[in-house]
Amino acid sequence: MYTASDLRKGLRIKIDNDPYVVTEFNFVKPGKGQALYRCRLRNMINGSQFERTFRSVDAFESADLQEKKMQYLYQEEDKYCFMDNESYEQVFLNREQVGDAVNYLIDNIEAQVLFFEDRALGLSLSNFVDLVVTQADPWAKGDSVTGNQKPVTLQTGYQILVPTFIEEGEKIRVDTRTGEYLTRVKG
Repeated sequence: MYTASDLRKGLRIKIDNDPYVVTEFNFVKPGKGQALYRCRLRNMINGSQFERTFRSVDAFESADLQEKKMQYLYQEEDKYCFMDNESYEQVFLNREQVGDAVNYLIDNIEAQVLFFEDRALGLSLSNFVDLVVTQADPWAKGDSVTGNQKPVTLQTGYQILVPTFIEEGEKIRVDTRTGEYLTRVKG
């Protein structure tokens, strides 16, 4: 159990049998009366957000969230199939649940899938992923409109800016948190 004094940004709590994450938090101490905790909460199932004020005596249950290591298998329309590496059970996530990770999903990549009471909510990938450049225009010397970078398309269809020496067919490392190029991968 959490009390209102435990509230902070990123805390996951259970309200009315749904998991919520605190996205904003403010402590307010009026001149008279007890302290108030103003929070902005986001429902982890449907994404709805709202603001709520709590008193210092309010208590909350911890949201029973679990992460499982799963492997991405395939996409079927707007659903993405992941398989549990231990039980071989398959779970489907929709485009909204996958989020920006869709830009880095390649066959057999491992992901951490977040579950709430056996219901998949979303996923997170490792911080870095290696992808192959499938389309890169040649860079003409003196083309300084884009500086020392040029746009390329990766095997997932994602487009990013890379240094001008990167060519089609090369494997590069991309930061999944920012979507930026990091380095060339040898071999």
